[in-house]
Amino acid sequence: MKTTPFTEKHIALGAKMAEFAGYNMPISYSGINDEHTTVRNNAGVFDVSHMGEFILKGENALELIQRVTSNDAAKLIAGQAQYSCLPNSEGGIVDDLLVYCIEPNKAYMLVVNAGNIDKDWNWINKHNDKGAEMHNISEKTCLLAIQGPNASKILQSLTDKDILNLKYYTFVKGTIAGVENVLISATGYTGAGGVEIYFENKDDDANKIWEAIFVAGAAQGIKPVGLGARDTLRLEMGFCLYGNDIDDTTSPLEAGLGWITKFTKDFTSKAIFEKQKAVGVTKKLIGFEMLEKGIARHDYVIKDFEGMIIGKVTSGTQSPSLGKAVGMGYVETKHAGIDTEIYISIRNTLLKAKVVKMPFV
Repeated sequence: MKTTPFTEKHIALGAKMAEFAGYNMPISYSGINDEHTTVRNNAGVFDVSHMGEFILKGENALELIQRVTSNDAAKLIAGQAQYSCLPNSEGGIVDDLLVYCIEPNKAYMLVVNAGNIDKDWNWINKHNDKGAEMHNISEKTCLLAIQGPNASKILQSLTDKDILNLKYYTFVKGTIAGVENVLISATGYTGAGGVEIYFENKDDDANKIWEAIFVAGAAQGIKPVGLGARDTLRLEMGFCLYGNDIDDTTSPLEAGLGWITKFTKDFTSKAIFEKQKAVGVTKKLIGFEMLEKGIARHDYVIKDFEGMIIGKVTSGTQSPSLGKAVGMGYVETKHAGIDTEIYISIRNTLLKAKVVKMPFV
């Protein structure tokens, strides 16, 4: 398994470790519920250095990004980031990603999912017929997500940039804990506020930043957080997880991501999505809460009142914030209305649930 520059720290802290996307990653330290609550109410630190980062540069960089992504990157100015996806040729999704505008029309950073680094690189490169400059910097880039309502306050003492007033989906480059050229981004996968920081690990910079964050946040009670709580946090917000809620067979319109699908430009599968928008989709991603005791898990069958199969669960958990089980899944469009009663097949028993609006919290 691959490691990150922080792997030994996770092990030393007693983290429960497991393989994720080929990396030895921390799943939990003090427990998923405790870590989840820490992020919702205070601040926690995630090591997400397994994520992939590509730099696209040159006069054809934007043209390439516009062709392979669904959102409109031409709207970005320097210091702005954007959520988007890479549609495939059949109307599905190669991956979802973030697009960072470093210099308009000339330099961008794409942040992709860890398990899709090679897949995404090959897909983008396949469409790079005009020779945009591409660099895969995934192996040398560290990424820490400091998330929670107190995260930015804690980090502010370590940087020369005003991050307390950093607007959502914008970023700056500055110094953190004496380490220069750190990209500080007001993004995250928790819905709890905070930032993500990208930097190259050289001269023990990873260790310097990690230690400085925990010293600065000690009085506040900052904690390391694993991927288990990252999953429950994102699910409470209704954020899609690639491989579960979106994949090569789901369209952004089916997944409720029409807002990142812009028809003012040409891009892969545009015609398919235009048709879906015009005539409607046959299935939709919904959020639901369990009305009977039980937790819906990935791939559990969803049925209607008459016991007919109408879809399947993509993600489910016991929400630490709400104290009840919630989930997401695809159902036939006619069953996707808010407050519609559905049934989840759990161990051959049909348990009642209802469609609810997301986010759950």
